[in-house]
Amino acid sequence: MNLDVNEGEFISIMGPSGAGKSTLLHLLGMHDSAWTGEYYLLDHPIHKMNKKDRLELYKRHFGFVFQSYHLIDSLTVYENLDIPLSYRNIKKSEREASVADALDRFQMVGKKDLFPNQLSGGQQQLVGIARAIIASPNVILADEPTGNLQSSQAKEIMEVFKKLNEQGTTIIQVTHSEVNASYGNRIVRIEDGWIQSDAGK
Repeated sequence: MNLDVNEGEFISIMGPSGAGKSTLLHLLGMHDSAWTGEYYLLDHPIHKMNKKDRLELYKRHFGFVFQSYHLIDSLTVYENLDIPLSYRNIKKSEREASVADALDRFQMVGKKDLFPNQLSGGQQQLVGIARAIIASPNVILADEPTGNLQSSQAKEIMEVFKKLNEQGTTIIQVTHSEVNASYGNRIVRIEDGWIQSDAGK
């Protein structure tokens, strides 16, 4: 597979179940190291780096929306949102302001002291999305980001992604939704682990 992603692109990855879409996303997000080939990120040769250095790059540049949320069960909503900020050199007062903004933006203020198992699937999804974007990453990787949301919420989330992209954030999403895919400026279709087509709008 050969794929170039330019800064500021909004790419939708589509294809049937089992095609390799989520695997590709996890490779890009450096969650998986069992692969061969070359991967460069901003001139960094990821394929030559050790796990610790990869993790540092990931924390600095990426936000990831997981299909199965991956919230930390032992932390409250507030604490889950604070985690990505704690990786960066951000003052406590600024972190508190960012978390408050995110809670307000996603209408979760009343849920901030609840734990993930006290939330519905849709609410957990919103927290996962808020956590991915809270530290203003350069790249957002999103695996079926609106899969558990009502259509009105899904539209809101896609509008948030579109706005972030217009502000310069690179977004790569895996989606089965043609509607969601249309928010991007490029659609990459995958089948059986191969790129079948790569079309800009």
